[in-house]
Amino acid sequence: VQLQASGGGLVQAGGSLRLSCAASERTGSRYTMAWFRQGPGNEREFVAAVRGSTLTTHLADSVKGRFTISRTNAAQNTVYLQMNSLKPEDTAVHYCAASRTVTLSALRSVAAYAYWGQGTQVTVSS
Repeated sequence: VQLQASGGGLVQAGGSLRLSCAASERTGSRYTMAWFRQGPGNEREFVAAVRGSTLTTHLADSVKGRFTISRTNAAQNTVYLQMNSLKPEDTAVHYCAASRTVTLSALRSVAAYAYWGQGTQVTVSS
């Protein structure tokens, strides 16, 4: 499956952005979809995930209450990351990822995802 991320940009602190990740095929219940991010000089870190089998969502503690992940496309081949109350520390390249085999315990692990999009830059100014 190929993934195409979009929606990044420059926003002031406190603002909002919505990222989209379109998959090249219907992912439906077969894939867990996730967002990761990598800031300057940092390792790639987990942001959010939605499981294909249950549609349950998982968020990193740093974004709880501010970000929401969802799959609202009828074909379930698009996942969204709604980012509100953005902070300068949210500045990073954001990547979408997909996996057919990731387990609940490995959900936040970069290594658990076989498919990655190209990344979209999010910059939050103070």
